Amino acid sequence: MTALSSQTFEASIAQLTDLQNLRVWSIIVSLFGDLAQIPGDQISGTTLTQIITPMGIKPEAIRVALHRLRKDGWIESTRSGRASVHYLTEFGRKQSTAVTPRIYARTPQPPELWHLLIAEDGSGQTVLEETLLLPQYTQVNRRTALGYGPAPKGLDDLFVASVSDLSVPGWLQARLFPQDLIEACQSLLEALNNIAPPEPDLAPVQVATLRTLIVHHWRRIALRHPVLPVSFAPDAWAGEACRARVFELLDRLPQPQLQALESPPSA
Repeated sequence: MTALSSQTFEASIAQLTDLQNLRVWSIIVSLFGDLAQIPGDQISGTTLTQIITPMGIKPEAIRVALHRLRKDGWIESTRSGRASVHYLTEFGRKQSTAVTPRIYARTPQPPELWHLLIAEDGSGQTVLEETLLLPQYTQVNRRTALGYGPAPKGLDDLFVASVSDLSVPGWLQARLFPQDLIEACQSLLEALNNIAPPEPDLAPVQVATLRTLIVHHWRRIALRHPVLPVSFAPDAWAGEACRARVFELLDRLPQPQLQALESPPSA
């Protein structure tokens, strides 16, 4: 890597690490979800450190985060010779696979069929809270949820209404697109627009570092709500412009092969 491309890489990293405090365990989840989601994929501790430390994260913090992820059932670690290797558990792969379509959708198609669930206090409230754990539901208020797709069966304690024509008032836009989400999306878009085109001679681990940061920040935005029609979004929402820029950069930073990441750098 040339001195010029090194400066470009470091400047790009600085743009992305200035956005917010990075939770190391969450960074690792983003990294494995992007680079090592398939059964049998594994990343050595050395490579993991090479990818993450340019973000300003210390190796000690990586070890603590890996311990937490092992405790929570996301990651398994084992020895391969004298080195440690890490990989997603079956639970970790299922969690990553479940959200992958929402993170990597280039042109998501909002559903046309919607339904409302309305609960009364008591058992209906409990059923609604359990239903809200499903990814297709968005909470409207304490007793109401908006979901996409066919209305479910068997929710006898809830009022269920199928709808196809939705009018979205300003208060609902504010609930679906809170100010902190709008600001986070705008900040990410500005940071991504300030990144110079990635140099073609970046090392695989450097590509992985940039990809991980981009995917991580975008994941935190994309998973805040389901795919919604354009009419749901307030004028200040920059989500689609941000999505386009994310994939423009990811196309310039193709996913490196794990074998290339584990190979020692050439002299």
